[in-house]
Amino acid sequence: MKIMSLNMWQGRLERVLLKHLENSGVDFACMQEAVDYDGQSLGLITSYQKVGKSLGLHEQFFSKLISSKLGDKELAFGNAIYSNIPFMQTSTVFTRGEYKNDFNFDEDDYNIRAFQHVQVVIGGKKLNILNHHGHHIDSHKLGDEETMRQVKQLCDYIKGLDGSVILCGDFNLAPESESIKLIDSCLDNLSVKHSLKTTRSKLTYKNEVCDYIFASSDIKVNSFMMDETIISDHNALILDFDLV
Repeated sequence: MKIMSLNMWQGRLERVLLKHLENSGVDFACMQEAVDYDGQSLGLITSYQKVGKSLGLHEQFFSKLISSKLGDKELAFGNAIYSNIPFMQTSTVFTRGEYKNDFNFDEDDYNIRAFQHVQVVIGGKKLNILNHHGHHIDSHKLGDEETMRQVKQLCDYIKGLDGSVILCGDFNLAPESESIKLIDSCLDNLSVKHSLKTTRSKLTYKNEVCDYIFASSDIKVNSFMMDETIISDHNALILDFDLV
């Protein structure tokens, strides 16, 4: 089985993104900076439904964090999880703030954050997939007290889960940050284990590792790779795995 994690940058590279995803061959996908919009996007954004169609994954779970108006339509921003196996349960857990409609980009706090959780059953075994877009600090990727509070909430939640765990996301944190080290204490950090030097694409001057896939010890890692095809300002991470 394969899972992809990608900050899709609201689908700004719509045509190349959708075309590339058609051949991804993944069974699950976690997307950050996903968008829900049913109007004419003019290629500037891509709805999460179009992404799911290109992936060929019909189970889709979108968690909106904020929304505003684009023309006469609602434009919602959030995260999305896709699967070729039915979801047994789905949850959105806010770590900072709550869903805000009529969002004002000049006045409102853009750091509304949440993680998604879905559970699927594969061969009688439970797999928990979590997806998170972490707290953003503009000046560095080392986190702060607020970051640590949210990561601790996430880790405490994971410790209470029954079954295997895969955690994906753009955490806005460097590997050496104390917050990432906290996650490392309960899950295997595949981005670090495979010595990634950056997870950013050539579309940005930034060159840090900030995207991760973490796995519990009962996940058998067959392969792990970063796809450097330019479909966003982040690169996609892909894990090929089995449940032990």
